[in-house]
Amino acid sequence: MSPSFPIRYINPVFRPPSEAESLILPVTNGCSWNKCTYCEMYTAPQKKFAVRDEDETLAALRGCSEYFADQIQRVFLGDGDALALSTRRLMTLLAAIQTHLPRVRRISSYCLPRNLRNKTVPELQELREAGLSLAYVGAESGDDTVLQRVNKGESFDSTREALDKLGAAGITRSVMLLNGLGGTVLSQQHAANSARLVNLTQPEFLATLVVSFPQGEARFRQGFPEWEPLDQPALFAEMVQFLQALELKRTVFRSDHASNWLVLKGVLGAEKERLLAQVTQAMQHPESARLRPSWQRGL
Repeated sequence: MSPSFPIRYINPVFRPPSEAESLILPVTNGCSWNKCTYCEMYTAPQKKFAVRDEDETLAALRGCSEYFADQIQRVFLGDGDALALSTRRLMTLLAAIQTHLPRVRRISSYCLPRNLRNKTVPELQELREAGLSLAYVGAESGDDTVLQRVNKGESFDSTREALDKLGAAGITRSVMLLNGLGGTVLSQQHAANSARLVNLTQPEFLATLVVSFPQGEARFRQGFPEWEPLDQPALFAEMVQFLQALELKRTVFRSDHASNWLVLKGVLGAEKERLLAQVTQAMQHPESARLRPSWQRGL
């Protein structure tokens, strides 16, 4: 470990945009599934999945306590798969965070639905009481055909079950969907079934990103050869269909990731009509919609 910083990172390191001010505490390396063809996050050779040594993680927390105990208020458990750990391991880590970083008020992690199959609601409630308050679930789509084409390893039902478990345990859920993931062929059912998933689970937070491939589309097209990307108007049309189908009570919605052409922010359903009007305006008058320039878009 570096004498100046107590945590050993393996690059590249990823986190949700809202964790910009959080301590990134790696408890696993990479992603245990790592077969989704749209995802380029953990494909580097050095990001092969492994569980971090518990003693190393506990030592890192003790080191952080010496340097930053009074500064850290949020902790994000990395890499892509913290909830792959057993409940016992997670409880040990959560207890150590509370001991060594007493000012922490939020602990969060990414969450693959598959990692909750063997965790009960009482176990998740135990984790919540120990400090795990927020889980980011990359649902990507609510459509089973799209999920199969991109080798997600999940289904509408498995994602819904995971979101329902988290909700029942009192863990805040932030759901991510990929605008354009179904391409031109599956766009409508992708939008419709994604809205159905969200309506049935009522997550506290919802975000949309636009699917993109900085390293090229070859890997993605192996399982989805008929896929053709949506152009800008078609992406907006898919968003309109999605928003129109939403029946949410109070979900904070964000479509402001760097991959998006149009920044959308609001609360659904209170601001549904305003958001729809904003997208419609962008479709009809893109020159006045303050769209993000192409050179600013990316991951």
